[in-house]
Amino acid sequence: MLKKLWNISDANRPIPQAGRVKEKRQSALSGSSALFCILSSVVCMLVLSCAPKKEIVIPTHEGVKLEQAMNDLRQVKILDATLSVDYEKSDTIMSGDAALTLSADELSMRIYYLGFLAGEIKEENGEIRSRPKLDKNRSAMLVTGLRNGFFWWDIKDYSITEDPEQYVLKNSDREILVSKKLLLPSQQVLRLPNNDELIITYDTPEQIEEADRKPGTPAWMHYYQSQMKIELKRSLVKVKVKSYVIQ
Repeated sequence: MLKKLWNISDANRPIPQAGRVKEKRQSALSGSSALFCILSSVVCMLVLSCAPKKEIVIPTHEGVKLEQAMNDLRQVKILDATLSVDYEKSDTIMSGDAALTLSADELSMRIYYLGFLAGEIKEENGEIRSRPKLDKNRSAMLVTGLRNGFFWWDIKDYSITEDPEQYVLKNSDREILVSKKLLLPSQQVLRLPNNDELIITYDTPEQIEEADRKPGTPAWMHYYQSQMKIELKRSLVKVKVKSYVIQ
């Protein structure tokens, strides 16, 4: 009983100086340990974020004939993609994310900023509608650039020349450079009705996720160019593909 009373009363007694020193030392050690854990976590995050991205190794497709490849690609009816889009003109930059659905006759793209719907563009049989309304240059860059950029194989009445590295597909208003090794485009030049040139440059091949591949497609169709730059006069649209599904 006396021991119990002593323990209770001892809780209210002043802590001896030696006890305070020990308590401070334990507190300091605890704080140091917490700080070390935080710093270790930050360092790990920095190391992981700075680690080089695994390079996609694409097997060579030089044995595939271009005309056969074009015929296979023309079997694609619909393309769904999520994009990151930057529009640059002079010193102005506008950025957002986009959901794109593309077919032979229609294009639909919804543009989001900070998660909120900021605009919408639709094209059906050559007629373009947008909200908010876009000027002709921006419409050409987004609609003509994206349609021809993704459906690059939908070129008509063209001739083919080649060099050791690439094929050159050309008609009266369009020229496409296609890598023989990758069977992917590297650049396009389109001549618009007003004689302006719209230039599309491609980069960074990626592999389509296995679940997103069209059943029965050959192995070379499992890859796509994940970055595009669309240039018209002094304007530039940068497109980064986040997901890519063909049907």
